[in-house]
Amino acid sequence: MSRYSRVGRPRPGSSGLELAIWYLMRLSGLALFVLAVAHFLIMHFVFDPDLQTADWIAANRWNSIFWRSFDWLLLMTVLFHSFFGVRTVVGDYMKGGARTAVMMGVYALAVILFVIGTIVVMTMPLSGAAS
Repeated sequence: MSRYSRVGRPRPGSSGLELAIWYLMRLSGLALFVLAVAHFLIMHFVFDPDLQTADWIAANRWNSIFWRSFDWLLLMTVLFHSFFGVRTVVGDYMKGGARTAVMMGVYALAVILFVIGTIVVMTMPLSGAAS
């Protein structure tokens, strides 16, 4: 007998990696919702969108470790949730060697985007260079 979540997707019956990913997808979806709503509210209601230029972001927002970390966390949550979602779709609809090859490509792309995203967020110069 397989157990079902409220959305109808079967929960993996055994413990291990698949069950952990099943739970992590739900937790990352919740975190993504909270972070995305917070980002929207902050960027559109706390700060005036007309004043938000690349220079403003570099001088005011990303001059703080907190905001860099917040933006990096949002980016990594999107990356994590989306790539594990693609992993689920590939696992559901592909079989055999093609599935293995596509999964390897998905994981490689996820690692590349993780590295690029981290480099961009963490290496942007502080505001002294933005004026």
